Amino acid sequence: MAKRNIVWTRTADLQFVGILEYWVKRNKSSNFSKKLLRLVTERVLQISENPFIYKPTDFKDVRVASLRHFSIYYKVTDKQILVTAFWDNRQDLKKLLKILQNEK
Repeated sequence: MAKRNIVWTRTADLQFVGILEYWVKRNKSSNFSKKLLRLVTERVLQISENPFIYKPTDFKDVRVASLRHFSIYYKVTDKQILVTAFWDNRQDLKKLLKILQNEK
């Protein structure tokens, strides 16, 4: 199966960047954020190669890949993987549900 292009929605991108910035400020170091960036890059590459290995959600065409305390929500099309949310699982689930309901 051919690799699909990865496209991040603005929402997912802002979430991911916000989490990276949070950890830089909290730890007063970029080490954890660099490690998280590397792990997410590896996971997204894995998703692009095998998009159906992670479980489907209750939302139409949305799948989720877990990565420690984080989850990557995405949709699969013929040509691309659309990352719709990057979520810290320790946050309020109601906020995530609103995001996933609004992503069409």
